[in-house]
Parts: sequence; structure tokens; C-alpha cells
Amino acid sequence: MNRTHYCGRLTEKEMGSKISLAGWVQTKRDMGGVIFIDLRDREGTLQVVFNASNLTEEEFHIAETLRNQSVIEVSGLLRRRDEETYNPKLPTGTIELAAESIKLLSTCTSLPYNMDDRNKVREDLRLKYRFLDLRSPEMVRNLKFRHQLTKVVRDYLDNDDFIEVETPYLTKSTPEGARDYLVPSRVHPGTFYALPQSPQIFKQLLMVGGFDKYYQVARCFRDEDLRADRQPEFTQVDMELSFVEQEDIFIHLEKLFKHIMKELMHEEITEPFERMTWHTAMDVYGSDKPDLRFELPIVDITDIAGKCSFTVFNKVVKSGGIVRAINVPGGDSFTRSQIEELTEKALSYGAGGMAWISIRPDGELYSVLTKYFEPELMQELIERVNAKEGDFILFCADKLSTVRRTLGGLRLDIADMLHLRRDEYKFLFVTDFPEFEYSEEEKRWVATHHPFTMPYEEDIEFLRTDPGRVRAQAYDVVLNGTELGSGSIRIHRPDVQQAMFEALGFSDEEIEERFGFMVNAFRYGTPPHGGFAFGLDRLTMLLLKADSLRDVIAFPKVKDASCPLTDAPNTVDTEQLEVLNLAEAFKAPELSDGKAAKKKMKPQIDIQNVANLARLSLTKEEMTEMPSQMQSIIAFADKLSELDIEDVKPTAHVVEQTNVMREDIPRSDYSRAEMLMNAPTHTEEYIYVPKAFE
Repeated sequence: MNRTHYCGRLTEKEMGSKISLAGWVQTKRDMGGVIFIDLRDREGTLQVVFNASNLTEEEFHIAETLRNQSVIEVSGLLRRRDEETYNPKLPTGTIELAAESIKLLSTCTSLPYNMDDRNKVREDLRLKYRFLDLRSPEMVRNLKFRHQLTKVVRDYLDNDDFIEVETPYLTKSTPEGARDYLVPSRVHPGTFYALPQSPQIFKQLLMVGGFDKYYQVARCFRDEDLRADRQPEFTQVDMELSFVEQEDIFIHLEKLFKHIMKELMHEEITEPFERMTWHTAMDVYGSDKPDLRFELPIVDITDIAGKCSFTVFNKVVKSGGIVRAINVPGGDSFTRSQIEELTEKALSYGAGGMAWISIRPDGELYSVLTKYFEPELMQELIERVNAKEGDFILFCADKLSTVRRTLGGLRLDIADMLHLRRDEYKFLFVTDFPEFEYSEEEKRWVATHHPFTMPYEEDIEFLRTDPGRVRAQAYDVVLNGTELGSGSIRIHRPDVQQAMFEALGFSDEEIEERFGFMVNAFRYGTPPHGGFAFGLDRLTMLLLKADSLRDVIAFPKVKDASCPLTDAPNTVDTEQLEVLNLAEAFKAPELSDGKAAKKKMKPQIDIQNVANLARLSLTKEEMTEMPSQMQSIIAFADKLSELDIEDVKPTAHVVEQTNVMREDIPRSDYSRAEMLMNAPTHTEEYIYVPKAFE
């Protein structure tokens, strides 16, 4: 290859030079005797001009017959464009290449979608042809930014005396937390490796081995439900340090993130990162990852609510629940539909409803609640939440977890509704997480983070007697309401580790089976140590303001953890299963043919969840019939998506219209019985609406 430059890196300085380029044909314009193409490569686009007088007949024919996205090599003289043809949208918009030779390297077949309008193409189609999507300017920008972020992090840690060490991908399953991805062993039949959810165990063993400053850009795997900011395989920057306390790690992380922001975003952050305990975050913001770009604090009014005569509040307070409120400055401007939308949100978060008070500009209180509060008590409430004329107060009364979840969610919804999220970066350390949380499903205490998190010294005595009050030396870094990563000081004392295992309900046999190799290592001199890991994918997504992790990963999975490009996961040949001694487990007829099995698989539909989302009340018969009906709809939609409509002209109507100007003839009114036919409840000749307030 004779390529001398990238298209997007050429400037007016190279004018007059002989240039050789290679890339993809983005667009072509044939002006008759002169052909213009936009040639694109990794670094950008440049206009190339093919003039019949400067090329052989064969070369000009190649230019004439070029298809978009074909690959060519072209050489010529770089020159200035005519001024009237400048393109200010391109960095190379004032220059062009006058082609003197062309070589067709690879032709492109018919494209599955229009690559000039990426945002209008279905994501599943773009992911199926991800190699085409990667050519888009958006994906090139995203992946280059991700590379730059990785390099900035590596350079910083290298300069801070960290050593990068790779840890195994094939390791032991230690079930505690998310589900493991398992890999069967051929050499040891009936046994399995697990893909690491994190390098947690190995990085602690590196501390035992004396590598007191370790890092790794690590691939991790977790078999859990996906969402916009989660993938089954992801990349995290993993760090561990010996001979440190919490404060040392906070100082290190703050310097690292400030360095990242300065180098990549040109943001100089001078103020110290705010710190907040987990309990404060949950009580004041309803979330352990609060967005601090706006206010809207949650205020506890349980003592005030207990003195009013509103039955809903009274019942909750007497049953040991709580009542909390959010004051929305200027919220009196909420329309009825906005209030109803917030109420629907509250219901979706698990609350029984949403009480509210609107304060008019003249100070008048507009709410059904006013008749349940004495004037002095109402004034105390207004002062407690710091409300003023023109504000709106909303309430939630329930058990603690429901109130936190509901008001935390509503706080974010209101911020979006009123556009309160400022365009800035607000970092936060959330500290002092609970060491344990109680699992109703397992009927035991489980580790909030992992079994190796060090409790505070003053809480160690409660590990065996009162696990619920034990605070962990664990911390998260939060950016604009998104958890970037988490870490903790680790347990290095055998007595504390034993007490931790006992609190988790592990027997000696279970401890030996799951963690024996690690417990044994800790007998040979273990330094105090702690660490942190943050998601590289997630930080990239936040800094680029991307909508999803899929936009910053070259080959991502979709919601069901499948890959549209490679059709993974898929079945394998029987011979492969036999080698792994797994053939017996896959003897079912429907699994004998991999392709057939894949086609027969149908998505599982939670009909009750669909009914709840659609606010439908279904009978038992409808619940039975609905799955097959929805499967038919999905199958029909799948058939539609397989149709080749590339050359089909869009039409306004499927069938030809006739008599469209016919005269409107009014029909007779519906009878009252017909109008009431679909009402969920009615009394006599009226729709019955249940009472919302007392």
C-alpha cells in the first residue's frame, strides 16, 4: 500500500503535494466528465475529484461505476477548492484531491440500510451489521474517545508507581452476588470454571504477594439482567493498594478523576469532592447515587403528620412507617396532567398514591389536605419543608424502603420535567454503606458488597450479635447521579474474617470450599489494603453523553444478552458436548438440532406485568389466552422485519382509495348501555369512580 496520509488529517499546509489515500466511498456525484466523491477513513472525510482528462479511460470507468462504501486507493495532487464550493462543515472543507490514479480494492454489495441517516435506523439492524455502524462518525468518535480515556488512566497510574498485572479469566466460582458465567472443563469432567465478576480475589492475593500498588484494565462478566448502563461483559479499571486507610484512597481517586476531567474534558475541578454517608444519601435524596446538580431535598415530617387527622398519614405513622415530603420551588405552575403524571409515577414506584399541596402566588393553600391540618400545624409543615408562595409540596407515606424509592424516583422525574439538571459535573463520595443487607428470599444476612469488606473498628463487636447495625468501610464514587464504581478497605485480620463468615451463616465446610485458598493465603502475612474499581464503559458513556453503553462498546450485547451480529449464544455440535461429557444433558429432541432449537425458542412473556403496565384487568380465561395471542403478534412482526423493502416506495395507504370525498352521514347516538359497556365499574346509569381522598 502507498497510503501517505489519513483523509481527515490533511490541511492547507499539504497543498501542492502528491498524496495517496485509501478509504471508503461515502458519497458520489457524477457531473458528466467530472466525478466528485467524498472519501472517508478513520480520521475524517476529503473530497476527491475525478476528471476524465486526467485519468485513463479504464480508471475513469472505475470512478463512474463506484458504489457507496466500496474501498479504493487514490493518488493525486492536493489543491484548494474553488471558494464557492467550500464546505464549512468539514475540517477539510477548503481542500480537495485532484485524482491522477485510482485502484478499486473492494466493492460493496447492496447496503441493508441508509448509512447517511444513522439515527433513523433501528438499533437491532445497526447491531446486526455492526461492522457498517462502526464506520459512522459517531462510533468512530466514541471509540477514539474511549481509547484516549484508557490511555490517560494508564499513563496516570504508571506515573504514580502502579504496576499493571493481568489476572486469570478461568477461575473458581464463589457464588455470592450476581450469577457466574460457567465454563465446563474437558480435562476434569463434571467440573466448571467461572468467568470473573471482578478480579477481587486475585488482586487481594497480589497484595499478599507484595505488589502494593496494582491496577488492571480488566474484563469482567456477570450474568444479570441488562439495562442501558449494564452489559454481561464489561471493562473496569481495577486498583488495589496496600498500607492504606480510607482517606488515602479518597485522595488518590479524587486526584485521578480530576486528572481525567482536565485532560479529556478540559474541565478544571478545584473544589474537593463532596462526601456523604449512605444513610444521608438515602434519607435526603432517596438514592445511594444522588444527582447533586439540583436541589429538591427530601424532608421527614413524620412527627408533624402524626398530629393531623388525615387517616392515611395516621395509619402509616401508627404502624411504624414514615411520612416524607419534597418541596418543588415554583411547582404551583404544574398542570393537572403533570400532577397526574407524577401520581402515576408514584404508583409505579410502589406507593399507594401521592398527596400534595399547591401554594398559590397569593399564599392560598390548594389541597384536600388543608382540612386535616390545624392552621398552626400546617404552618409548621410549610416551614419544615421551606415552602413559599408558588411552590408545590408532594408527600409519600409508607414503610421506609417504599418512601425512599418513591421520593427518590419522583425527585429525578421532577428534575427532568422542569429541566433542573445543570450542564456540569458533580462528583460525590458515598461512604459508610451497611455491611449487610437481609435477604428475605434466603432468610439470612448477605454481604452488601462482598465478604472481604472491613467493618469500622467500633462496629466489629456487633458482627455476631447485631449485623444490621454494622457499617462497612465501603465507598462509591458517583457522577451526576450515576455510580462510577465502588471499593472498600479489605479485611486483613483472621479474627474479623472469621466473624464475618459466621455472620453470613457459612459453615466451616462452606468457608473451606468457597474461600479456602484465600483464607490460607491470609495466614502468611497480609498487609492492610483496600481498593476501588470503576466502569470504563460507564465513564465513557457519561462523558460523551451517550444514551447507552452499546454506543461506546464496539460489539455489545442487547437486552437478552445476545449478539445480533454473531447470533451468540447458540447451540453447539453434539461432538463438542460429548468431549465435555455434557451430551446426556442435551439429549432432548428439540435440542438435537442446534438451528432448529434456536428457531423454536420463543420469548417468555410476563402477562401479569404487561397487564399492570397497560392498566388492564384480565380474567383467568384472558390470562390463559393472551400468551399465545402475543406470541402470534411477535411472530408476525418478525416476519415483517424479514421483508426486503429497500426498493419499495413508501405509500400513504396500503390499498387504493375510492370515494374519499363522500358526504358525512351522522349516525344515531350511542345508547347509555353502549357507552357504559367498557367501563370497569358503574352504578345504575353512571360510571363509578372510587373515592381518592376522604
